[in-house]
Amino acid sequence: MADGMDAAAILDEIERLATKRRVRVEYVSRRRIDAVARTDAPQGVVALARPVQETPLESLCGSSPRGRLPFLLILDGITDPHNLGSLLRSAECAGVTGIVLPRHRSAHLSPTVTKVAAGAIEYLPMAIVAGIPAALKKLTELGVWTVGLVGEAQQSLYGLQLGDQPVGLVLGSEGDGLAALTRKRCDALACVPQRGSLSSLNVSTAGAIACFDVARQRYR
Repeated sequence: MADGMDAAAILDEIERLATKRRVRVEYVSRRRIDAVARTDAPQGVVALARPVQETPLESLCGSSPRGRLPFLLILDGITDPHNLGSLLRSAECAGVTGIVLPRHRSAHLSPTVTKVAAGAIEYLPMAIVAGIPAALKKLTELGVWTVGLVGEAQQSLYGLQLGDQPVGLVLGSEGDGLAALTRKRCDALACVPQRGSLSSLNVSTAGAIACFDVARQRYR
């Protein structure tokens, strides 16, 4: 924690919880906090923790500890850490049970992603796979129905029945969207209907809309 911060209830709560859980608290200069945080505008508190452990892809395909059907978010080449963090936050709030990321050509957990995700990484199991197309093939074999979001798709996402089966939503990169082989491996392609003049949504916005549409069907 940075020395000399103004008193605040949230800081008192952090200290109380740290003491309760026997986590050592150090007070250091603001310069050191800024160097360790590696994010824009750090807020004076940094936690040093063990790396988040990867989860095998197969483990994401069974019922969650709460008995929920698999509800996966599969991200094919999201390179902006702010977009990834925002997607993780929306996914956790919508009840997503697991995340699938490619090992290469993708943002991964970083200080920026962690900050933007606002705690979501503590609750979302993540599988890191060699490639998304191969992972989609495996998910189909394991009974997960995968839906790729594509702006030009004829099928509306809102017309799909996604509430009563294992499902994986597949989102592509910020610039090119879903790669050709990824599209081919999806069980269905769908769009988020738009009524304006712009051709596409930001990927994190499209992902949030899609996740909450699945949540609407599952948890009503």
